Amino acid sequence: MSREPNRVNPPELSPPTGFSHAVVASGRRLVLLAGQTALDTDGKIVGEDLPTQFTRALTNLLTALRHAGGAPADLARVTVYATDVADYRAHARELGSIWQKLAGRDYPAMAVIGVTRLWDEEALVELDGTAVLP
Repeated sequence: MSREPNRVNPPELSPPTGFSHAVVASGRRLVLLAGQTALDTDGKIVGEDLPTQFTRALTNLLTALRHAGGAPADLARVTVYATDVADYRAHARELGSIWQKLAGRDYPAMAVIGVTRLWDEEALVELDGTAVLP
């Protein structure tokens, strides 16, 4: 059995860019990843713009995943909470490049949800996720 989740992108749906429409994951361990913002080790938000904060939030999410025994390819689902969806869309290409650099091209099922604010007022973005490990 392959370790890699199966990404499903039906031709009847619009071509996915930076996400998969569905992910079929088989494994033995489910890892639920808490929401991660751009907090540094001192509990301070790093960066004042979305790309910088996205980089740190994704790095934090992947760090938690690695310490749980997983890798980016094990991600089955990621939810992105953004305080400014228009800003997120404006930076979509750059955020996609950041994703590819840090997590590769095996995209999980994803959603971007606009929120009024996050727990830390300075936070512009938060990511949480679910991974399935063999």
